[in-house]
Amino acid sequence: MKMLVGLGNPGPQYELTRHNVGFLVIDALADKVGVSSFKQQAGALVASVNYQGEKLLLVKPQTYMNLSGQAVGELARYYKIPAQDVLVIYDDMDNPFGQLRLRARGSSGGHNGIKSIISHLGTEEFPRLKVGIGRPRSGQSAADYVLEPFSSEERAALGRIIPAAVDRVLAVVDKGIVAAMNEFNGKRVC
Repeated sequence: MKMLVGLGNPGPQYELTRHNVGFLVIDALADKVGVSSFKQQAGALVASVNYQGEKLLLVKPQTYMNLSGQAVGELARYYKIPAQDVLVIYDDMDNPFGQLRLRARGSSGGHNGIKSIISHLGTEEFPRLKVGIGRPRSGQSAADYVLEPFSSEERAALGRIIPAAVDRVLAVVDKGIVAAMNEFNGKRVC
C-alpha cells in the first residue's frame, strides 16, 4: 500500500491558493484513478483505490498545513505504511512557478507542513513531489504569498502543471521514486 498525501488547508477560502496545490493534485489524481468520494478519517479526507495491482490511499489532511503530520502519522501507523511508501505533494517557494521536482528524502526546507510530517513520522526518509510556486514579490511576506489565490495566468498554467504532477505521482507508484526522478526531474512543464 502507498499513501499519497496532498498538502493544503481546508475550507473554500483556501481552495485556489498556492498553499493548496497539493490538494489540487490529489483531486486530479482521484479523478484519473476513479475515486468518487473521500471519507473523514484521522483528521483527513481519505480515499482508497486499487490501481494496477497496488492499493493507494489518497489523503488530504484537514488539520491545516502546520499540523499536517498529525493526520499523516496517525494514518501511516493505522495502515502500517512505512515512511518510504508515503509520497507527499506540496507547494515549494524555492522552485520557479510550475517546476515539478521529485525527491526521495530531505529536510523540510522551512515548509511547516513538511516539518510536521517529519516530526510525526520520525524521519526525513519519505519521498515528495515539490510543486514550484515561485517567490513572493518584494516586501510581501511568505505567509501572505502562499495564502494568496493563483493569478489568472497561473490558473491557466495549472491546466498543464496539475496533469504533469499526476503523471509523476503515478510514475512513482509504477516505477519507484528513483526511476521517476531519473525520468522527470529537469523536464520543464511550462
